[in-house]
Amino acid sequence: MTFEEARAAFPVLERLAYLNAGSVGPLSRAAAEAMRTELDADVAKGRAGKPFVDAMLDLRAQVRERIAGLIGVDAAQLALTSSTTNSCAIAILGLRLGPEDEIVTTDVEHFGLLGPAYASGARVRVANLLGRPASEALDTILAEMTPQTRLIALSHVSWTTGQLLPLVELREAVDVPILVDGAQSVGAIRVDAAPLDFYTVSGQKWLCAPDATGALYVRDPERLAVAPPTYFSQESHERSGSFVPKEGAARFDSGWIPRASLAGLLAAMDGAPEWRFERGAEAAAQCRELLADVADVVTESDQATLVSFRVDGDPEERAARAYGQGVAIRDLPAVGWLRASCGYWTSDEDLARLVAALGQ
Repeated sequence: MTFEEARAAFPVLERLAYLNAGSVGPLSRAAAEAMRTELDADVAKGRAGKPFVDAMLDLRAQVRERIAGLIGVDAAQLALTSSTTNSCAIAILGLRLGPEDEIVTTDVEHFGLLGPAYASGARVRVANLLGRPASEALDTILAEMTPQTRLIALSHVSWTTGQLLPLVELREAVDVPILVDGAQSVGAIRVDAAPLDFYTVSGQKWLCAPDATGALYVRDPERLAVAPPTYFSQESHERSGSFVPKEGAARFDSGWIPRASLAGLLAAMDGAPEWRFERGAEAAAQCRELLADVADVVTESDQATLVSFRVDGDPEERAARAYGQGVAIRDLPAVGWLRASCGYWTSDEDLARLVAALGQ
């Protein structure tokens, strides 16, 4: 697949410099057509009967295998969920933490991770990474560890700073479980989740898949409680509500995912070129270099595919103005920055349009 063919798969690129996959990725023609095919079948044949159920279960199995392969784990260790937020809640609440336990996290995390951490009942200790260079992240996180630490919960790539967090070094330094928010990594950079304990996947961001699709890797499913259970969690159940959980991480499946969404997710993954990670990294490096002429770039070099930066004026207004000029970027209200998401589809022209929009 050539670069031109990869771009042609996304109709929105004919109109926009689409630099917003960190929020929601562009949807391809192939993904939309796969979704439409399933919806048409639902309309014509109904949503009942064994063929319908078998087709749904087959799609779930295919998605489980494909996402597991993408992050380097066994399919039996992967649960299907509706989002990264959903996945974080399943992992954190399943640990059954109490008020004497502690979770170590950072101040550059999304509420999708922070919310479940605070809802767990455990004490939350926050490592202050905002404003610090990436080289100081490991020591800053480790400084928050205590004998009561039961979980480290952090992103692979921060949604605000765009920095890569030191997962490999953390794994080598600690023996407590590590939960990773993979919303800004899976589909954007190469991921090996196997050494970690929990790793979340977002479908609608860098995988460019339909909304409300995701996954959760659980290294040792037997050591995590099912909280809360869904119909897909159980192998069998009694009228009292007691149940036998499914084998492996399927016991954490969050519930029904429409066939159309499953088919769209598979088509989206099928359409991603082999060179996507290298091209995304090149686009981010070029973006950072070009933005240096018109903005104060926050994201350090050699990170991932998000580039955060400061400009004069109100960030929300600047993002809206850029969109009016055909450039889709994200404002980050919590820190007062703007953010560009550089994918494998990002062209030199897209980046030139971004710089031009910001310079006006």
